[in-house]
Amino acid sequence: MAIVRRSKKRDAILRVMRHTKCHPSADWVYQQLREEYPNLSLGTVYRNLNQLSDQQIIRRVGVINGQERFDADTRPHAHFVCNRCGTVLDLPDFPPSRQYIQSLSTQYGFTVEGHESNLRGLCQDCKKIITLEETVS
Repeated sequence: MAIVRRSKKRDAILRVMRHTKCHPSADWVYQQLREEYPNLSLGTVYRNLNQLSDQQIIRRVGVINGQERFDADTRPHAHFVCNRCGTVLDLPDFPPSRQYIQSLSTQYGFTVEGHESNLRGLCQDCKKIITLEETVS
């Protein structure tokens, strides 16, 4: 892996990532920094988020509503993703058991180096909206 030099913009992108719980897209990060760095481009944000992810400093959550989303929390945990509004919530204490991982490793002959889990459905707010829409119609 190539060594990536530090820069003020890269440090600012990482700072924004570490100070939010919203699992942002590159566009969201760009919007947070554009006043502080008027010459910052969306391409620079994308490039730096991808480099930070490749270096495992942050992680990719996946594409949600057409935008790649990221998480600064690299500890093992799962996410809940709302299929309607795209909200992403951290789910602590959700990793598969060591016994389950070892069983799969033995059965299929692979070595597990990490895992990711996303649960999908409707968040609490969207469930309320759908219930209201059904009541009105």
